[in-house]
Amino acid sequence: MFTALFNMSNGMSLQSAFLLLVFAAVCGLIIAATALLTGPCSRHFAGALVVLPMIIQVVILMVNGNIGTGVAVMGAFGLVRFRSAQGSAREIVLVFLAMAVGLATGMAYATYALFVTLIICLVMVLISRIDLSEKLQPLHLRISIPEDLDEMGLFDDILSKYTRKATFEGIKSIGMGTVFEMNYQIIMKDNRQQKAMMDEIRVRNGNLTVALSHNTPTHQSL
Repeated sequence: MFTALFNMSNGMSLQSAFLLLVFAAVCGLIIAATALLTGPCSRHFAGALVVLPMIIQVVILMVNGNIGTGVAVMGAFGLVRFRSAQGSAREIVLVFLAMAVGLATGMAYATYALFVTLIICLVMVLISRIDLSEKLQPLHLRISIPEDLDEMGLFDDILSKYTRKATFEGIKSIGMGTVFEMNYQIIMKDNRQQKAMMDEIRVRNGNLTVALSHNTPTHQSL
């Protein structure tokens, strides 16, 4: 179905190389637009996503058919050190997509590169719109109880009422041993009922501290 636009065995004309460069730039623009639509993205990162497929394409055109030069280029890429903070999983996927597009256009599979770019970017946009992180986000629940209160199964009925899953993680003493703190990892059935759940727990633990917080970072790295 997808074939190379040109036969590069006998070299390539300037017009053909320019056309492939245009295809790489168009794919890079689509990838950059996807980065802007699916999450936080700096102007510099978006610009890099546009230029990266073009650079990879130029490298592939230069080493086409020359194994020795290709190995040398791979070694040069292996020496590169990125002096920046670790990127998120989304950013790394976008960079790999830009590199794959550059490889495809560098071998003259321009229509295939454009097709793959459109499909993958569309999937990424759909995934970003169908966000289940708020519904399935684990939360950290800390409940303080007085030392004379029996903690075994004390809040099981409340947790089963408001949570999909509640895992007891441990208990520790605080406040010179006069108060104990119970720790749970929970997934709420409905995040709008957090206050109602905390109010019922406060009634049972004598109005001591009840804290509910996210226990995983929002910036996921790969």
